[in-house]
Parts: sequence; C-alpha cells; structure tokens
Amino acid sequence: MTATGLRVRRARPAQAGPPVRVLALHGLAASATTWRAYAEQAAPAVELWTAELPWGPAGGVAWSHGGDPGEWIGRALAEVPGGADVLVAHSFAAVLALEYLAAAAPADRPRAAVLVSPFHRLRSEDFHWDTAHHYLSIFQDVFEEALRLSPTRELPADTRREMALVVRDGVGPYGWLRFYESYLRSPFVDLDGLDMPVLVMAGDGDRFAPPQDAGLLAAALPQGRPALLPDCGHFPMTEQAGPFARAVHELLAEQWPAAFGACTRAS
Repeated sequence: MTATGLRVRRARPAQAGPPVRVLALHGLAASATTWRAYAEQAAPAVELWTAELPWGPAGGVAWSHGGDPGEWIGRALAEVPGGADVLVAHSFAAVLALEYLAAAAPADRPRAAVLVSPFHRLRSEDFHWDTAHHYLSIFQDVFEEALRLSPTRELPADTRREMALVVRDGVGPYGWLRFYESYLRSPFVDLDGLDMPVLVMAGDGDRFAPPQDAGLLAAALPQGRPALLPDCGHFPMTEQAGPFARAVHELLAEQWPAAFGACTRAS
C-alpha cells in the first residue's frame, strides 16, 4: 500500500491481442485476491489490473474519516497505464463506481463496466429505519461469508464467526457509515446519463445486496443488462467463477469482437 492508500498493479498480462485492459476493484475489507479466480479464467485478450484500495485490510481506518470515498474510483482508473477499457467493481466499490461513472464526463469513462453485487435502490422511499438496523445487524455476516469461501484454508464455523467480528471491528462504525451513506445516495444517481454498456451481475441467493434490486438497476440503465447467477451468494466471482467469467467475456466480445471473437448476447 502506498502513502496515498492505493496500489494498482497488473495481475495478469493478456495472452492474445489486441489486449483489453480490465481494472477490477474489491469491496469493503476485501483485497485484490478477490479476483484470483477470474484471473485464471478470463479470456486470453484480457489484461487484468487490480487495485488495493484504502478500505482493504491493510488500509486502516483513515479513509472513512472524511472526504468522498468515491474519489478513489477515479484515482484507480487513472493509475492504469493507457487507461482502463473496462471497470469491474464488487459490492461497496460497485456503489461508488456507479456514482462516479454517472458524474464523469463520457470521455473520462471506460468503454464498459461490470457491477457485481451492487447495493442500489431506485427510490429513496425504499429506505426505512428498519433498513439501517438490518444492515447493522448483519454487517459481520458478509465478512463471515467471505471467510467461508476462502480457498486457502477451511475454518471451523465458530472460528469464522470470531474472525468476522474482528474484521467488522477493524472496519469500524465510520466504515459502516461510509458504506450506508453511499447506499442511501444510490436513488439519486443520474442513471439516464450513464449511456454505456453496464453488466449488472448478482447471485440469486445474495443475502446482502438484494438480487431483485440488481435487476431493477440493470433495467433502469440506458445500456444495462442483467446477469443473475443461480446457486450463488454475494461473491459471484468466487462462488461461480466459470459463469462469472463467461458473462464478462460476453460483454467484452460485444465491444471488442476483433479481440474476443463474435459472441451472441445471452437472454
């Protein structure tokens, strides 16, 4: 992690050309290892870049004490040499990425985006006091699910629970507030102005970011398209790595047929 709280690196070179630069951003308390399975299964033309963001485990808590965390999306994009062609963002980063892209000038946007398990609601009336209570009460559960899916080692359930509480406490109340306030802002994002291909991907069993909201978001975007993965929770790129990679490949093949070959859009 650099002094700026951001490190962007090439995780995998393209194995065929012309290369398409894909920048992948992790969610809250996660890291660039989130994209390890995708790096193994991505199409040969993908040049994969990943970022270690301030809200990762090595970033501390200073990022949550002031400023707009969405600014880190622009900073990460600017760190990719030659610019990112595609932005892929998961969970908390997906909320911030959508807001950033909607406000950016078209010339400053990548050519396409993939939002994975985004937290988004179309109407402000859909937020209630019970919503805040719900996300406070399950905040540690998403970290526990991430630990359960870790390929490095299998942990007993009680150990996972204890570790998830440690992660939650590391994020802290300010980190939770940054997450929730970005979620609260989501109904006010100018979706009509975001006229670029956006794949909105969700797992049908996601307990944290409701998959039905992802479908509504895709329908509201000018060039949105949904991808609902069966038997999948909040981490499609890990739980369903093959279908995840194929869905991303399909989007990229539409935009760069010379690099990826002709590909028919899924229904």
